[in-house]
Amino acid sequence: MPVEQLVAEGVEFREIPPLSPNLNPFAEAWVQRVKRECLDFFVVFGERHLRHILGEWLDYYHRFRPHQGLGNAPLGLAGRVVEFVDDPCAEEIVCRERLGGVVRYYERPAA
Repeated sequence: MPVEQLVAEGVEFREIPPLSPNLNPFAEAWVQRVKRECLDFFVVFGERHLRHILGEWLDYYHRFRPHQGLGNAPLGLAGRVVEFVDDPCAEEIVCRERLGGVVRYYERPAA
């Protein structure tokens, strides 16, 4: 959403000093996570390339990564019942890769 629309909706902006993680710890932690888990592995060749990389990583982040608050189920399965198998080696597990193998996740094929 452009800044003009936010201002028109009554959102007030306040400047914070640069490099002040105590003022916005959630945003700072998220930016550090993106850098550490994704961007440290690439040389970015422009805005379009950056948007592609971040789009792929965000899709993984929101749909496939395990989340401790959901019993280590992926966020994409939120609200669904997740059944844990007694013998995880009994079924075939498929490795999926994104971003050239930087991000990997594992799943069972659909029945």
